[in-house]
Amino acid sequence: MIREIVYVDMDDVLCDYSRSYSKAVAENPQVKHPQSQLNFFRNLQPKTDAIEAVNKLNSVFDVYFLTAPSVRNPLCYTEKRLWIEDHFGLEMTRKLIISPNKGLNKGKYLIDDHIDGAGQENFEGKVLQFGSDKFPDWKSVLAYLL
Repeated sequence: MIREIVYVDMDDVLCDYSRSYSKAVAENPQVKHPQSQLNFFRNLQPKTDAIEAVNKLNSVFDVYFLTAPSVRNPLCYTEKRLWIEDHFGLEMTRKLIISPNKGLNKGKYLIDDHIDGAGQENFEGKVLQFGSDKFPDWKSVLAYLL
């Protein structure tokens, strides 16, 4: 049986990018781009219920992680890969896609906090905007998809 593909964005969907960014700016205002610092991406905290939700989705769908790279931190490629291993295990790193154009991927759903800017507007499936009124959190995403 072929399972439908669901892509899950990382920053502000799986990981709390915004909180870490704001905290880094407050602690070190002289650093213009805190996301360019070593281990910024690796040390992001998971969003509430994110790990459990992805594991539930993975039991029904073929889940991939689809994230755009940070042009200010070339280490983000490695750090995002390590973050996936830290939170989901080595096997799930095979399902990490880092692309500046998410519209190139084919699948049923894309769970992302943005609906455009990195190709989301060209995604052929349905984009579920995480953090929106309809999908404010992982519980609402699971209620819709499961």
